Amino acid sequence: MAQPQDVRQKELLRPALEAIIDLRHPLAVLAGKIDWSFLDKQLGSIYKPGGGHPPLPIRLMAGLLILKHMHSLSDEALCARWVENPYFQYFCGEQVFQHELRFDRSSLTRWRQRLGEERLATLLQESLRVAHSNGALETKDLQRVVVDTTVQSKAIAHPTDARLTHKSIEKLVGFAAGNGIKLRQSYLRVAKFAAIMVGRYLHAKQHKRANAKLKFLRIRLSRLIRDIRRKIAGDAELEAKFAPLSSLAVRVRHQDHRQRGQKVYALHAPEVECIGKGKARTPYEFGCKVSIATPVTSPKGGQFVLHAQALHGNPFDGHTLDGAVADIEKNTGVEVTRVHVDKGYRGHNYKKKLSVFISGQIKRTTPAIKREMKRRAAVEPVIGHVKAEHRMGRNYLRGIKGDRINALLAAVGYNFHLLLRWFSCLLWALIGWLITERNYGKPA
Repeated sequence: MAQPQDVRQKELLRPALEAIIDLRHPLAVLAGKIDWSFLDKQLGSIYKPGGGHPPLPIRLMAGLLILKHMHSLSDEALCARWVENPYFQYFCGEQVFQHELRFDRSSLTRWRQRLGEERLATLLQESLRVAHSNGALETKDLQRVVVDTTVQSKAIAHPTDARLTHKSIEKLVGFAAGNGIKLRQSYLRVAKFAAIMVGRYLHAKQHKRANAKLKFLRIRLSRLIRDIRRKIAGDAELEAKFAPLSSLAVRVRHQDHRQRGQKVYALHAPEVECIGKGKARTPYEFGCKVSIATPVTSPKGGQFVLHAQALHGNPFDGHTLDGAVADIEKNTGVEVTRVHVDKGYRGHNYKKKLSVFISGQIKRTTPAIKREMKRRAAVEPVIGHVKAEHRMGRNYLRGIKGDRINALLAAVGYNFHLLLRWFSCLLWALIGWLITERNYGKPA
């Protein structure tokens, strides 16, 4: 199996990072608490034997993914910060300070695709292990949990029939130009003007004129689809290449805003779903549903995320509970004894029904359970922080796999952020204790 390249001989005379940085810094302390050998064993299976360029170290790529979502950075911003921040480099396993990138920005994309959701779950498990072994989480915190769902929005423009139809026309014309297909007419100029006028007419509440322009767009889209199909008839290679785009264009042409079922909301992200969570400020959100679980207790280190999973197909919340509890037990290694959920989970599919408590429930409740039920809403600020500060609020990763990976890594970044704060608090507590001992510990 290929191994990372050893460059220690070239860096022999350069000062070590440990001599430059403060090893009491929370990020340096956190780097020492993570079991990098465990991550290397779990994630190193993606390496294949054979020739080629030596692979990048597992610790480097795992550390970059953690730092990216811990500090809510884009890939470009992460690369820039890594070069200038010695603590970032120490966290990723560097021995001496690097003045230039050891990797390409696209390496992050390829690593996310190669690792996938199952292997990246190792990072979430490791964050919970570090929290448990350092006192931020206790076993009782892992036995009683609260589960809820939210929406992870996709990075798409607000979908309208006019915009989607116009975009489909542009895509078809681009496909024809890229494959040497000569069209009777491209309709680009008139389609752009019609799309603009649809918006203006709707703003002026002139719906008949807006519908006429929308019909004009749809007719031109149909003409383009038929024209391309005629020109490529008999060419099996072009027909296979055109099939995915043609399928999307036909769906956009015939879909109606009143129809039920899955629609196309973005040509570059056809997996996007429209989800209504009953919010006054955002009646409809476009993305996918995400299940999140946290302890219902008050752990010393904060409300860690025990489970985060993207769910496609807009499933009923109750039908996701069984899988969510199984994933919690897999991540923590502790059996869940009590689950608290909101009223959206009524009619759930969890086998141990007596261990599930729904908001507002009166039967089978004791004073201790009632106190826990009052803390069910503790998951709401966790969801807010994960979405606002750790990149779950708007997902830029492509496809269904991108949705699942982003949801999981957002939870990983949130957990490691809590650990960073936990070690920082421990450091200040230790400094305070030493000052107290120095001032008052001497005999009178």
